[in-house]
Amino acid sequence: MQLTADILLLLFFVAIIAGWVDAVAGGGGLITVPALLLAGLPPAAAIATNKVQGTFGTFTAALYFFRRGVLSIKENRLPICTVSCGAVLGGLVLTQVSTKYLNFIVPVLLLLTGLYFWLFAKNLDESREPRISRFGFNASVAPALGFYDGFFGPGMGSFASVAFVTLRGLPIRIATANAKLLNFSSNFAALVYFILFGQIFWVAGVVMIGGQTIGAYLGARTALNAGAKLIRPITVIMCFAMSISSLWRLLFSVN
Repeated sequence: MQLTADILLLLFFVAIIAGWVDAVAGGGGLITVPALLLAGLPPAAAIATNKVQGTFGTFTAALYFFRRGVLSIKENRLPICTVSCGAVLGGLVLTQVSTKYLNFIVPVLLLLTGLYFWLFAKNLDESREPRISRFGFNASVAPALGFYDGFFGPGMGSFASVAFVTLRGLPIRIATANAKLLNFSSNFAALVYFILFGQIFWVAGVVMIGGQTIGAYLGARTALNAGAKLIRPITVIMCFAMSISSLWRLLFSVN
């Protein structure tokens, strides 16, 4: 199929918005996947193409945080490996089992994540006492996040951020930076899988890479400068939006 120039231009600007949102709070796929579907891509191709542009977006955000000194690659070598292994395993399991149960569970988890940031998360710019060791987090939580991203995906960035805040006690800026690195690692692993076995619409993917790169850079810069006063409300909004979107799709498919 061929996309017209005006549709590709629209996808470019959609990717800018999604890249900004994803860098700040996660949930950019809530914007890009429906846009790709509306452009006429089949669902499988839309998901695979979304991974192309999403991988570049998370890479841009992670690189920005790294260059600003709020993200350490050295300290994250183990979680990069474990989250990537989890993502590959999740993708393999996806081909064997149904995701129907996650269709019910994920909206609830997203709602609880939003409620946590809205009602209970206070003083997010400050560090807290960790509830789990770094090794314990890297060996258990990181691969679980990667598995979820490879198996299902929606809200992974938000789940990673809340995990870093609640379990590792990181300030929200640092938690967001680390979440982007894990999100990139799992996205890249899933992208390799889609390149080998999926159906990617490269024209749309390449156009959206440009938009994602711009949006992710601006979003990472905004998140670093604004901190909790912006990240917190955007995260709440995106968690609620993803939850409502998931429930809507579930009800629509049932009916």
